[in-house]
Amino acid sequence: MRKIALTYILTVIFLTTACSGNATSQNNNLKGDVTDSPKTKTDDKRNDELRNQIEQIASAAKGRVGVMATVLETGESISLNPGEHFPMQSVYKVPIGMTALQQVEVGKIKLEQKVRLEKDDFVRKGMRSPIRDKYPNGTELSVSELLRFAVSESDGTASDVLLELVGGSEAVMKYLSELKVNEIIVANTEKEFGQDQTLQYRNWASPEGAVVLLRALDERRGLSEQSQALLLKFMTESPTGLKRLKGLLPKNAVVAHKTGTSGTINGVTAATNDIGIITLPNGRHLAIAVFVSDSPADEKTREEVIAKIAKAVWDKWGN
Repeated sequence: MRKIALTYILTVIFLTTACSGNATSQNNNLKGDVTDSPKTKTDDKRNDELRNQIEQIASAAKGRVGVMATVLETGESISLNPGEHFPMQSVYKVPIGMTALQQVEVGKIKLEQKVRLEKDDFVRKGMRSPIRDKYPNGTELSVSELLRFAVSESDGTASDVLLELVGGSEAVMKYLSELKVNEIIVANTEKEFGQDQTLQYRNWASPEGAVVLLRALDERRGLSEQSQALLLKFMTESPTGLKRLKGLLPKNAVVAHKTGTSGTINGVTAATNDIGIITLPNGRHLAIAVFVSDSPADEKTREEVIAKIAKAVWDKWGN
């Protein structure tokens, strides 16, 4: 019995020691050696330096800043407040667009399907809607055109029409659940935002949740290659937020992104956001989400925070 007990104790000690060796970065290969290699220590130091750099950049916003950046091919990540909830504003048009394309895949709607827009469909003046401005008396657009207006032009009217077409926020949340995206909530229309600014806080994402969504898009979960390509095309061609994720990157950098911006009330801006997939110089893909919330800083400063963070991550993992 003493021999059995001794063997059991030694086994427990061995397993405990082995488990403790796993408390390192997900990118480290221990290969039986619990001591960090010089490369591991160097990588950890560089990650700490990048995190400190991001914190310093974020401090200029004087508000809440959330960041998540992941190299999709390797899993290398850096984050700041990744689990906090931030109002998405127009960032939420990405999950709405993905839901619409998923319904195209299953035959519920068609890209060429025509949808009539009346004056009653328009978001109010002061909210972004190129459709309203171009067609003040209403018009008829295809689902594909609505997607382009919503995702590329950040058109609130187009987003609301698509949201109704797919079955409302419940349909979007069902699709997000199928994708296992748990940190994004779509609950209201753009029209409702225009009536009550506090509702934007009900439509939130965490930086981590946004990157999980971008990974799902990259991996074409529930989407065909054609649908993925169309959505990424609209995101890449977007004329909005040129001074955010794209602001300090080379002009030829490929950035498929979606911005989100709130109004400014009493000198405080609730949301200045940008999320996207950046193609790095080495051919890998960076999923990144930067949210700047409740900031008294001016627009130039808020956008510079996003641009500088994107550039810091680009410099870290781009080569």
